[in-house]
Parts: sequence; C-alpha cells; structure tokens
Amino acid sequence: MPNGPAIAVNDLSKTYRISHQQRSNRATEAFVDFLRHPFRRAEVELFDALHSLDFEIAPGEAVGIIGRNGAGKSTLLKLLTRITAPSTGRIVLAGRIGSLLEVGTGFHPELTGRENIFLNGTLLGMRRREIIRRFDEIVDFAGVEKFLDTPVKRYSSGMYVRLAFAVAAHLDTEILAIDEVLAVGDAEFQRKSIAKMRDAAADGRTVLFVSHQMQTVMSLCTSALFLQAGRLKFQGDVDSAMARYRDSFDDYVVAQQEATRRPGTGEVRVGAVSVADTTPAVTDDKAIHISIPAGHPDLATYYVSCHISDANGAVLAQCDSRLSGTWLTGDRSHDLTLSIKDLWLRPGRYSVDVFLCSAGILDAWEGAATFEVLPGLPYPEHASEEAYAATPVLADFTYRVDRRH
Repeated sequence: MPNGPAIAVNDLSKTYRISHQQRSNRATEAFVDFLRHPFRRAEVELFDALHSLDFEIAPGEAVGIIGRNGAGKSTLLKLLTRITAPSTGRIVLAGRIGSLLEVGTGFHPELTGRENIFLNGTLLGMRRREIIRRFDEIVDFAGVEKFLDTPVKRYSSGMYVRLAFAVAAHLDTEILAIDEVLAVGDAEFQRKSIAKMRDAAADGRTVLFVSHQMQTVMSLCTSALFLQAGRLKFQGDVDSAMARYRDSFDDYVVAQQEATRRPGTGEVRVGAVSVADTTPAVTDDKAIHISIPAGHPDLATYYVSCHISDANGAVLAQCDSRLSGTWLTGDRSHDLTLSIKDLWLRPGRYSVDVFLCSAGILDAWEGAATFEVLPGLPYPEHASEEAYAATPVLADFTYRVDRRH
C-alpha cells in the first residue's frame, strides 16, 4: 500500500466476555465447589467495546481520537498496535507502528534504560545500527543520561514515561500511537512532546493521539475520530468532531444516572450530586452537595475526587479529599458539601464529575451535575473576547504603572 492509506480499518469489532461467577482464590475451595456443582455453567455477559468500525487514515495525518470514558478509544489503539486481537474485522497498516499506551509499555523492569532502548527498538523491527544512530537523540530528549545504566524499575514514573516516549517518538516507525500518558511529565516535557509529535506528522509519519485535554488535540491534530459507546460517530476536521463531542454530553449524562452502567468496582456508589447555585456569577463561590449511601462493609476507607470540567471535557479544577485529610468509610452513609472559593470561571456551561477511589476506582460519575456561569465579567472595563480567550479561568488582577521621567 505505498500510495494508499497509512491505516485501513474494515468492520472492526471487539467483544469481551465478562464472567459474573465469583472465583475462589484457593485451589481447595475451587475443587470443593466443583464437586458440589459439577454442571454449573459460568454466567457470562458479552460487552461490545467496539462495534463495526470502518475508516482510513492518510499518511502524515495527526489524528485525535476523542470520546468520553468507555467510548473505546484505548481499546482501538490496542487493536491497532496488536496488543490485543479483534473479534471481527481487518486492520491494514502501511509500515511499522511505535506506541506508548501505558507508562513503561514494552519495558523490562530488570533491564537498564540503555538496554531497554535497544530492546524496544528490536521489538519494533529496527536494526542495531538504526538504534545506535538515534541513541543520543533519545537520551537527550528523555533527560535520563545520569540514570542510563540504572534498572528502570528504580525510575520514577516521570522518568519512565519520558524515556518510553523518547524511544517511541525517535525510532523510525511510520506510525506513532500515543495514549494519554503525557500527563505524567512536567509542563516542559509536555511542550517538547507535543512539538515532537507535530514534527513527526510534518515529516510524513502518521500520529494517533488519545487525550482528554481537548486544547492539546486542537493544537496538535489535523483531523479527529469521535467515538461514542464503541461506535465511530464522526471522522473529519477537529472543530466538527469537537462539536459532536459536546453535543453528546446530554445523552451521556442520562446514561450515567444508572449507577450500574458507570465504571468502577461498585463497592460504593454516589447516590446524588447537586450544585447549590446552578447559575452563579463569575466571582461567586461554588458549593456542591454529594450524597453517598453505605457501601460494602469491608471497605475500610476511600476518598472523593471532584472535578470541574468545561464543555470540551478539560478539567479546570480537581478537588481531592486526600488533600484536605478527608477519608470516608464504606460501612456508613455520608453527606458531603464541597466549597470552592475564588474559582473564577469564564461564562459558559460546566460539569461536575465525581470519583470515589480506594486502591482503584470504586465509582466514576462524569456529568453528575451541571451549572451555567452567567455572562458578565468582573472587570471595570469592557473589552472584546480576545482579551480573555486564551484562558479557561479568569484571574483577579490589577496592573500598577510606575512612570519614569
């Protein structure tokens, strides 16, 4: 396919079998259970993560894959990168694909950073001389030169992801697939990474990028795929895809009302979420009420993380109860009031996302409540939207001018 698409997907589907039979962790208990119920069949539910996707991506495209949690974005990347096999359908790739889907994907923890660079390159089909030619660039970009001969199991998560991205981005693959892992890096590394992905697309490589940071998608990508509930709803320019993403919010909120359809283990679920004032002014404090019924009695402690997100799904404020020392227990119900001060949001619509977490996610309720910040800016002078268009939040500021004679 030298003159054809970089990626061609036809009738692609992925179905998972979810077992509802509780399994014993001990062999003796499992054996006794089999003797008692030798003909009992496991209860299995089929879950369609992706359903009949058809699309083509041209060489040199930087494509953002957008959609809400559970839409199938990460599953699609895992199929394209051959981490998992499709249930039905066909994928044709014009060239080698480098990927960074999770922190440390493809790294061996016992090997050093130097050894993992060569290991990853070999797995991608690179010859040793190709890896050597790019080696210094990879190390310089990742900024881990002092730890190059240290086993990567001793790396921090930031070092891990910097080296993993550097390997994926610098080795000569025709396609580069990146899931939302760049949030682990600092702001400077994120800037360098986005610039590198933009350069990769400009050089003719095809870039696939999954992110909830819509500003990054809009600045980096030349086109987008919008997924909803495992189906491809739109393929085209980024602005149109973002409009479809925003329009899907109401349907998504209705679906999330049913607790059993939300992500999480379900050991405890949020019962209700409400906003004290659904139409606040820019400078008003925000108060959010959260009701949580009693959960599993064996759940010792958990915490609440409440996010305020804009219409594009970008998180503008994260209020994590761990930061205030607030922990909850699963054996009793709780009524919480979250008070947020001095958060000056631009006029527009915002959603409240509530997460209950322990060792993992217990409940994830996106779009649990909404509010609309009223038009009207808290500044003494009127100006066009250009004066504040670049910022998602507004600042309480003044200028002092010291005149020189």
